[in-house]
Parts: sequence; C-alpha cells; structure tokens
Amino acid sequence: IYQFALEGNALKAIELTEQLATNLLEKNKDLHFDLLSLHFVELVCSRKCTEALEFAQMKLTPFGKEQKYVEKLEDFMALLAYEEPEKSPMFHLLSLEYRQHVAESLNRAILAHGNHPTYTAMERLIQQTTVVRQCLNQEHAKSLPASLCKGVFEGGPLGVHQNVHLFL
Repeated sequence: IYQFALEGNALKAIELTEQLATNLLEKNKDLHFDLLSLHFVELVCSRKCTEALEFAQMKLTPFGKEQKYVEKLEDFMALLAYEEPEKSPMFHLLSLEYRQHVAESLNRAILAHGNHPTYTAMERLIQQTTVVRQCLNQEHAKSLPASLCKGVFEGGPLGVHQNVHLFL
C-alpha cells in the first residue's frame, strides 16, 4: 500500500487500505483528503485536466465544507491553471517528498489501526539517540573535556552516529 501511494497510484492505495483497514479513511479525513489529492495531482500531471476536474467535483468538493481544507483545495485547483504545473508556485504538491509524506502517514495510520507499533525498533532507537545527544549537547557539553565531546558528538571513535550507522 505504501508503494502504491509513493508511486502516485492513490486509488489503488485507497482500495487496498479499505480492504485491510475498514473505516480507517472515514475516520481519518485528513489522510483520505491527502490520498485523493495525490490522485488529482497525477491526473493534472498526465494532462488529463477534464478528468481531474470531474474527479475534484466528485471526490474533493465535499471537503470544501470544512474550512481547514479550503486553502489546500485552492492550491490543488490552481495547478490546473498552469500548462506546466511543475513550474507553478505549488510545485511542492507534485514532489516525491509530498508523496512520501502521504505514504508514510498512511503506513503509520494502518499500523496504528492494526494495533502495531507505528515506528520500527530502529526508528525508535535513532529517535532516542537523537534526543540523548541533544540533551548531552545542551546540558553537559561545557563540563566534558573538548576532546571527548568532539569524539562523542561528531561521530568520532566513540560517536553515537557512527555506532548507529554500524548497526544499520
């Protein structure tokens, strides 16, 4: 499902999500909107503007009843005004980073829906390591010898990042 969303095949990701995690998208309107928007973007990028407008009227217009979606809808609809949407001020909506953000949100929502951890053990380890590093930097950097700080905080022989990378 993650891969379909990442590749821009949002309708397939929606279909599989509904099969795997019934009612998830009904309960998570933001995620549902993001997935539908991905499909809209794919239609615009494929120069299927009429189909994109019809899709927006059927699937995206209901979101316009809520103020928090109005600005987003305006941004997505503005893509239609450009012959080359990738050169528009809303080009970020076409980016891999945006699709990746939506795919990751979907993945985490599916995992949470199935009562599974939303972060892998490795992700939690890296998050915890980052927090510890920040705390040590802020609170103890002045009290530690400069040579030790350099080794620990900059990935030297004792470096946290080096150990994490070795683990990966």
